Amino acid sequence: PVFAGMKGSAIENFSCVIYNIFLMNCTWQAGRDAPADTQYFLYWQKSRDEEEMECEHYIKDENCRNVGCIFQNVSIGIEKAYFLVNGSSKDSLIQFYDEYIDLYKIEILTAPLNVTAHCTRDPTGCIITWHPPLTSHVENTKCFQYEISIQNK
Repeated sequence: PVFAGMKGSAIENFSCVIYNIFLMNCTWQAGRDAPADTQYFLYWQKSRDEEEMECEHYIKDENCRNVGCIFQNVSIGIEKAYFLVNGSSKDSLIQFYDEYIDLYKIEILTAPLNVTAHCTRDPTGCIITWHPPLTSHVENTKCFQYEISIQNK
């Protein structure tokens, strides 16, 4: 059955972000009614064609329970990635949690690179230049929009 396991034992507040181009951090909280000895395990699959992978670097809470994971060498594809967190306990069955996520939607982009400002007293004022941020999935850097906030004139 889809919801086999003790009610309230599945994880809550699952969230993932991709940062520094290829690192992904996923976190969650233990189910509110999960037994104290419950341990959780995260698996993800980038696409239907790729193998499912278990987390290699778990983040643990004060009770040594897995509450997060750091993945390295993540690349963003065009399909939604599939995430599954299941659990085990000696006392009861634990409900699993799963979700499909568009990885490009959870990427935190780096700041633009090589930002320079050349200011003069003539009417042109300041010329500010930069290079697009590094990203693992945007091929057309003309897609970026920038906002400049000038603090002091």
